[in-house]
Formats: sequence, C-alpha cells, structure tokens
Amino acid sequence: MCKTSIHTGSRRDLRERAFQALFSMEFGGEWLQASESAYLHDKTVDGEETVEVPAFLLNLVNGVESHKDELDALISEKLRKGWSIERLTLTDKTMLRLGLFEIKFFEETPERVALNEIIEIAKKYSDETSAKFINGLLSQFVVE
Repeated sequence: MCKTSIHTGSRRDLRERAFQALFSMEFGGEWLQASESAYLHDKTVDGEETVEVPAFLLNLVNGVESHKDELDALISEKLRKGWSIERLTLTDKTMLRLGLFEIKFFEETPERVALNEIIEIAKKYSDETSAKFINGLLSQFVVE
C-alpha cells in the first residue's frame, strides 16, 4: 500500500529517485509503481507496513510522464541541427526531461536550483561531457 508524505528524504535524494523511476519506466511500467520501487530500493519495509512515498517524488515522476511529449518537443527545438531526441542517450534524455519539467512546470523550485540539481545528478549518473551538455541545453530555459 502506498500513501504520500510531504517531507521524507532530501530533495536531491528524491530527484535522484525520480530519475531512477523515470529511467526504469523507459523499459515499461507504471509511474506509481516505478516511483515506489525507486524510493524503497534501499529501505527495509515489513509486509504490513504502509509505504510513504514523498509527494515531491510522485509529483516529479507523474509530471514528467504527463508532459513527456511537450518536454521532448521543447528539448528537440534546442538541439543542434542534425540531432534528434532519439539520438540522445537514455540517461541524458531522462535527465533533460526531469530538469526541464522542474524548470518549466514545477513552480515551487526556483529555476536556477532545478538546473544546478540536475547538473549534479548528471555528474553522478553520467560523465562531465553529459553534465556540460545538459547544462548548456537547460540553461536556455532559465529566465534570469
């Protein structure tokens, strides 16, 4: 059983778990189950215990999934000529969607914070080149 909690885990940790859930969904699966699995992967839970998946995590995963076509279109507009979203690695594409969703649609997070957070996640899950690419592309959406 799953219920939401507003304050559980750091925002960075929850963003990472949102990335993990979204990445796993690329191979099939439903957003709520993927969110719960990403949140619980390193936690011990008794069979009877209610899982409190933080609302922040659920909002990110559901939001990206709900706006995926729009996010992909916005990302595609900023890619260099000759590049398409299909050409991007799954890791980069997932991070771009997550970062752009938080920048464009998630008003509780300042744009610059959302950008910096996704760059840090990119450094952890990808390499410096990908982090620079994600920074360059998503910076175009940050309004000073």
